[in-house]
Amino acid sequence: MKKVKVALIGAGLRGINYLEYAVSHPHELEVVAVAEPVRERRESFQARHRLADEMCFEHWDDFFKAPKMADAVLICTQDQQHYEPTMKALEAGYHVLLEKPMSPDPEECINMGEMAAKAGLVFSICHVLRYTPFFQTLKSLLEDGKIGRLISIQHNENVGYWHQAHSFVRGNWRRKDESSPMILAKSCHDLDILSWLAGADCVKVSSFGDLTHFKASEAPEGAPLRCLDGCPVADSCLYYAPNVYLTEDTNWPTSAISDDMSYEARYKALEEGPYGRCVYHCDNDVVDHQVVNLEFANEVTVAFTMSAFTRDVSRTIKLMGTTGEIRGAMEKNEIEIIHFGSGKIERISFSDMGGHVGHGGGDMGLVKDFLKLVRANGEGEGLTSAAHSVQSHLMAFAAEESRISGEVIRLEEFGQRYSCEEVK
Repeated sequence: MKKVKVALIGAGLRGINYLEYAVSHPHELEVVAVAEPVRERRESFQARHRLADEMCFEHWDDFFKAPKMADAVLICTQDQQHYEPTMKALEAGYHVLLEKPMSPDPEECINMGEMAAKAGLVFSICHVLRYTPFFQTLKSLLEDGKIGRLISIQHNENVGYWHQAHSFVRGNWRRKDESSPMILAKSCHDLDILSWLAGADCVKVSSFGDLTHFKASEAPEGAPLRCLDGCPVADSCLYYAPNVYLTEDTNWPTSAISDDMSYEARYKALEEGPYGRCVYHCDNDVVDHQVVNLEFANEVTVAFTMSAFTRDVSRTIKLMGTTGEIRGAMEKNEIEIIHFGSGKIERISFSDMGGHVGHGGGDMGLVKDFLKLVRANGEGEGLTSAAHSVQSHLMAFAAEESRISGEVIRLEEFGQRYSCEEVK
């Protein structure tokens, strides 16, 4: 088996997690370079993969100025920093694995896909859910006709109240202009998997939602701008920053607030950084709840709900067919098949496949599939190629437009605005 050489651009949590595959499968994958502007992250990744100093770059421009040194590039930068390094990587002849979402701009999504097709290079998107045993089993059950013809789907992404506060109120994905709409940043995974399960092109989209709770009008009386500035409800607030980030547990999300996990460094981060702000006095503008209705060309309908106001961070789904229904809870690793008429119930359960960090085993499945495509030099198509991903991204963009305008969006017409041939 040919060993694939890769470079990482953006040594944040996602890139680090994907490339743990190289540590556990050194005969399949070798990391040869990294480009990361934060010195502590760059040096930590360098040590983990034993990279020479000359193979560690502060900026991706410096990496691309050097002679081609790998077969492929993993791009795991922030949402608005995907387009430029991706285009440069494709121009330089690198196969690309790109973190989702592709881009917060529909035209950029299309341009990247067209560039990869023209160059004959592998261009895969990190829609890891398609690689999980949970969703692959659901897909197989549908294809085997276990519930007859699929008619409709109900799907919930339960964001979790604390996860919303960390990532979408205080964190990097709190503002549309700095990242992307939440339906894209958080739920392009879900729209992709729903498109895959429905088994046809999406034709209509409507959506409703808002930022209802995490705003100044909801702040407790007397709440300061920062939690450490003497909050009068510190003992009862669900989001009081010291209770979240100054505990003995320094795993994620605490690990995101500072590269130094000492108590002193974390305390300073709460004094000065974004994670110490009152959740009711941040500059966030993304929604905290949203529903999306979808109609597909084969008459399958979908009702998708994304909500911050849940205890657990989880995905739950119900698939309704002509002869039965399937209910599933991804994080519980459980699937239940209910047969009409006989009342027979079948249950499928999985062992832990990687938990939260590994997206139920999907992270490693994604990397394995990408390496297979690279070894074949682009022959064949992976589960998450750009050709598949462009439509689900357009579904997200259309959902956001519908949420703002209140109109039903016809996806074919929406795609034509961007000269998108992928949407039929």
